Amino acid sequence: ATTAVTVAQDSLLNVCMDAKHHKTEPGPEGQLYGQCILWKDNACCTANTSVEAHQDQSYLYKFNWDHCGAMPEKCKRHFIQDTCLYECSPNLGPWIDQADNSWRKERIRDVPLCQEDCEQWWEDCQDAVTCKVNWHKGWNWTTGTNQCPKGAMCQKFKFVFPTAAALCEQIWSGSYRYTSHHRGSGRCIQMWFDPAQGNPNVAVAQYYA
Repeated sequence: ATTAVTVAQDSLLNVCMDAKHHKTEPGPEGQLYGQCILWKDNACCTANTSVEAHQDQSYLYKFNWDHCGAMPEKCKRHFIQDTCLYECSPNLGPWIDQADNSWRKERIRDVPLCQEDCEQWWEDCQDAVTCKVNWHKGWNWTTGTNQCPKGAMCQKFKFVFPTAAALCEQIWSGSYRYTSHHRGSGRCIQMWFDPAQGNPNVAVAQYYA
């Protein structure tokens, strides 16, 4: 039985999800761009994907951050980091779930985010403006990029997402879970870390696997 458990655990570690732009298995990527460079030693994303993660309305998903006017840079960097984590991290295996989308077979659900990462995201984005709580669905795509649905009002994040937990848990329909665990605790996934110190999310994935 122990062997079966070990095999099951191993299948959750160092894996890439079956989604639109992911590699089939993780490996080194010397040329990762910008904020995605944290994963260059072992990544599920290609260099091209990492460049596109930094573009407004990139070809990755044709998603427009500036749907209610320009998103402030200090806020946008969290969304870029969120994209880098999603596309590049090989440490999300324990939270990979089946997805019923045409464009991906798997997604992440309830990834336990470190409290600081979530709070800082909310802090830096509270004055950014949006018209929707769940950014996964319900947009008007008639122009080829997402626009606010008819009748949706643009409001500051702090009114749309009154708490950091609301932002992290609702914006991507439950992809993340807000936790009271702190960075370095080994119990939560860090969107941000110092690659010189190694990737702390490896141990977190092992713990939850």
